Amino acid sequence: MQSELSTPVAPLTSETVPPTAHSSAPRVTRLFKTGAEPPAKRILVVDDEPAIVQALAKFLRSRGYDVQTAGSGQEALEILSGSSRFMLALCDVRMPGLSGVELVPRALAIDPDLAIMMLTGVNDAPTATDALSSGAMDYLLKPVELTDLHHAIERALHKRELLIDRRNIERIIREEVAARTEDVEREKLALRDLSVSVVETLINAMEAKDIYLRGHSQRIAELGASIAAQLGLNEDTVENIRIAARVHDVGKIGIREAVLNKPGPLTPAEFEHVKDHVRIGMEILAPLKHIAPALTYVQDHHEHYDGSGYPKGKVGDAISVGGRILAATDAFDSLTSQRAYRQPMAPDATVQYLGTQVGTLLDPKIYRALSTVISQRKSLVFSFIENT
Repeated sequence: MQSELSTPVAPLTSETVPPTAHSSAPRVTRLFKTGAEPPAKRILVVDDEPAIVQALAKFLRSRGYDVQTAGSGQEALEILSGSSRFMLALCDVRMPGLSGVELVPRALAIDPDLAIMMLTGVNDAPTATDALSSGAMDYLLKPVELTDLHHAIERALHKRELLIDRRNIERIIREEVAARTEDVEREKLALRDLSVSVVETLINAMEAKDIYLRGHSQRIAELGASIAAQLGLNEDTVENIRIAARVHDVGKIGIREAVLNKPGPLTPAEFEHVKDHVRIGMEILAPLKHIAPALTYVQDHHEHYDGSGYPKGKVGDAISVGGRILAATDAFDSLTSQRAYRQPMAPDATVQYLGTQVGTLLDPKIYRALSTVISQRKSLVFSFIENT
C-alpha cells in the first residue's frame, strides 16, 4: 500500500542488485562434479507495489532462486492452488483486498509445507504477532539489507526442511506403530483361536461320549451370540459370549460319567459334585488370560438372577451380561434336547415355560431377547476363520 512506501526502500532498487555474474550459481555447480545443478528453490513474491516486486524478484533470481510474482493476496492463492509448488512465499503485509496476515492461514491450508515470510514497512507489533501466530516463519521490516534478506530466506528454508523431516518421521512412526499394532492383534486373534480350538477339542471328546450332549456347546454359542446381537451389544461382547459358550462346559471333564449320565434326579451330594464343574473349568481356562471377558462369562453361567445360583450366588446385574445370556441359552438348549429321562420340549413350549422363570433364573430383558430370537428363528452362525 502507499502508506508503506513512505519508508525508504533503497536497498531494493535495481542499483543495489548485484549482477548475475556475482551470483552463487557457479559455486553451487562446482559442488556437483557431474555438472548437474540441483533444482532451483521456488519462491513466490507477493506485493501490490510493482517496483518492489521487480526489485525483489531480480535480486532473488540473481541468488539462484526460481521466482514467481503476485500482485495481490487473491492472485497468490490462485497461483498456490495451481500445479506448481513453492518452497517459500515472501509476502507484503498491507495489500488491498486480502491482507498478508489474512493470506497466511489460507496459503498454509493449500500447502502446509510452505514457508512464509512477511516483509513490511510498518513496525506494528500486534500485526507481527498475528502473522507469526498464524504460521508465518519470520517478519522483516523495510528497508532491509539484501544480504540480511537472503540469510533470513535461507534460515526459513532450512527451518522448513526440518519441519518436513519431523513430520515425515512422525508419519513413519505412526505407520510403524499402526503396523505393529495390527501384527499384535493378528497374533492375539491367532492365539485366542488356537486356545479355544484346543479347549473345544476336549469338549467335543467329552460330548462324543454322550449322545444327549453332542453339539450342545455350539448350539448355545450360536443362540447366545444371536441374543447378544438382539440386545444391541457391541461386536467384542458378542464374540466373547460366543467364545464363552463354546468352552463353558470344559469343567465337566472332571465330573464322573455316572453322575453326568444318570437317568434320574441327582442326590444332593451328586448335585454338589456337578456344581464343581465350574471351578474345574475355571482352573483349566485360567491360563487363557487373553480371553478374560469370556472367562468371566463362563464363571457366571450358572448364576441365577435372584441369587440362588452358583458358584458365588450373585444377584441381578452383578452377574455379567454374558453369564446371564449363557444361563438362558443353557436352560433353553437343555429343555429342547432329549435326555435319558425325558423327551425334548418344543421351542415355543420351552419359551413359554422359561417365562415362569423370569426374575428367578432369568433376567427379564434377556428372556425377552431370547423369546424374540426364537420366535423369529434368528441364529447368527459364526464360522472359524484362520488368521494368516
